[in-house]
Amino acid sequence: MILRSTDSRTRPTLRRVRSATTLRPLHHRLDPARVEEIPFRAGDGVRLGLTRVDSGDTDRPVVLLLHGHTASADMFLLPETRNLVDVLLDDGYEPWLLDWRGSCRLPYNETGQKYTYDDVALYDIPAAVSHIRGRIGDRPLFVVAHCVGSLTLSLSMTAGLVPGLAGVVSQGVFLTPKLAGRTSLRMSLAGELLRSRIDHIPVDIRRAGLWSKYTPLFALASRGASCPDPTCQILHNSAWGTGASLFVHEHLSEATHHRLAELLGPAPLWILPHLRRIELARTVVRWHDGDHRYRALPQNALDAAARIDTPVLLLAGSENGLWLDSQRLCHDVLARRQPQLDVAYTEIPGYGHLDTFLGRGAALDVFGHILEFLGERR
Repeated sequence: MILRSTDSRTRPTLRRVRSATTLRPLHHRLDPARVEEIPFRAGDGVRLGLTRVDSGDTDRPVVLLLHGHTASADMFLLPETRNLVDVLLDDGYEPWLLDWRGSCRLPYNETGQKYTYDDVALYDIPAAVSHIRGRIGDRPLFVVAHCVGSLTLSLSMTAGLVPGLAGVVSQGVFLTPKLAGRTSLRMSLAGELLRSRIDHIPVDIRRAGLWSKYTPLFALASRGASCPDPTCQILHNSAWGTGASLFVHEHLSEATHHRLAELLGPAPLWILPHLRRIELARTVVRWHDGDHRYRALPQNALDAAARIDTPVLLLAGSENGLWLDSQRLCHDVLARRQPQLDVAYTEIPGYGHLDTFLGRGAALDVFGHILEFLGERR
C-alpha cells in the first residue's frame, strides 16, 4: 500500500543557487600554466575575478577585456573558435580579463547584495585598472569593452577614475544607449509586473524547471522562434523577455550554440530601474544621487565627456538588435559637442550584438578592426 500525505498544501520546489563567491572555472584551451587567476576584490570589498594570460614577454602592451552584463570572461576565450585572446596573443599583446560583479561566473545576479552600475563604474573597473597598472608598470594599457561593460566604463572614464589609458574599443553601446520602443516598453512592464514575483530571469530552463514560475517567460520567448532550443529562444528571440535579439543566429557555431546557457546567465530584474533611467536619458546617468560615496561619478556622463583623455573606437554590428544604432548616435553627438575628442566609428556589416565576439567568423570580420586601432596606438 502506498501512503500519501493528507496535507494538501503544496510546498515550493527548492531552487539550488550558488551562494559562495567562488568563481566558476574558465572554459578555454590555453595551457593552464599561462592562465593566472588573481585573488581580487573591488574597491568596496566585493569578490571579483581577474585573470592574466601570460604571454611570456614582459614588454608587451596590455589589453583589459570587459564582458557584458550576465556574460563573463568566457566570451573572449571560446575554445571552439579563434577567439579574441588568441588574436591578441598572436599580435603581441598581453590579455587581462575582468569578471566584474555582473559576471555569470559569480553568483551576484541571483544571490547576494544587490548593486547598480554605479558600483561597477566606481569600484570594479577602477580597482582592476589600478591593480593591473601596479603589475605592468609603464606599459601601455588598452581596454576592449562589450555592452554594459562598455557603458559602465564610460561612466568611469568621464569621472576621471581611469586616466591615461592608451585607447578604448567600445562594442555595442557607450555614452548614448538607445533601445527599440518595444524593448523599452517591455523592460518597464517587466520591472513593474514581475518584480514582486521573481528577482531574475533565467536562461536555462533545465535549471529553472519545466513547471516553474519562469515557464510562461520561456513560452513567450518561443513565439515565432525558428530555433527549438529554449535558451536560444530567450536570448536570440527575446533577450530575457524584452523582445530584442542578442545575435545573428547563423553566425554561431554549433558548439557555441550549445554553450549559450554557460556563456550567458540570469538577468536580475532589480537592475532595471537604473537601466531604465539610463535609457530614458539617452546617456549614462548616476543612480545614487543622495549617497555621498558616489559623488565621484558625474550625474550625466555625456555632459562630462570632455574628461575623456584617450582615443575611442566605437564598434557595432549593422544588425544590432539590442542597442540599435547607439554607437553611430554616440559618434555624431560627440562630434558636435566634443569635436576635440579622438572618437571613430566602425560598423560591421551583417553582425548583431554578441556575435561580434562569439561569432565563428569574428576573427576574420571583426577582430581586424580592433587590432588596427590598437596597433596605431601601441
